[in-house]
Amino acid sequence: MIALLTGTIASDYGVNPVIVDVHGVGYSVHVPNRIGHQLKKGASVVIHIHTHVREDALDLFGFLSREELGMFDLLLTVSGVGPKTALAVMDHEAAAVRRAIEKGDVDFFTTVPRLGKKNAQKIIIELRSKLTGVTGALPEDESGETKELSAALTSMGFDRNEIREVLKKLPDGPLEVKIRHALKYLGKS
Repeated sequence: MIALLTGTIASDYGVNPVIVDVHGVGYSVHVPNRIGHQLKKGASVVIHIHTHVREDALDLFGFLSREELGMFDLLLTVSGVGPKTALAVMDHEAAAVRRAIEKGDVDFFTTVPRLGKKNAQKIIIELRSKLTGVTGALPEDESGETKELSAALTSMGFDRNEIREVLKKLPDGPLEVKIRHALKYLGKS
């Protein structure tokens, strides 16, 4: 399967799918519209690829980062979400999609064409746990001590969502004190 293309854009600005010329071979790659509008003819590009094979077609879907490709792949694991719908969701940046899933923001997903309320809810329900396993679903601005505490509690078998809630309640102090308080809070749940 094709996983990565490095080449130059051979199609006109704003055309989707874009044509990526790799040493004289042109690959047709479907990209989110926001990416398609960034790519200009003749520009060098490295595109991470998802190869989608059907009975009658082989389609390439491309992203500028591994994070975006990973989010696209996760969206495809939801029954009822195909590559075109997942691509439409990826018109938003991967971080925005992740936040919408974590917050349970159905309205975020219903703005996507071909995505109704039921499928939006299905995406949130099915991906929330998968996303937690992949990204940790912990705040990005964690201090080193908080990450250490989170890792320790996770290794003890506590759920990441519970840990996130407990971290908000902890008093200031040394790490040992925070661990004691966290275990007390988690023991009550």
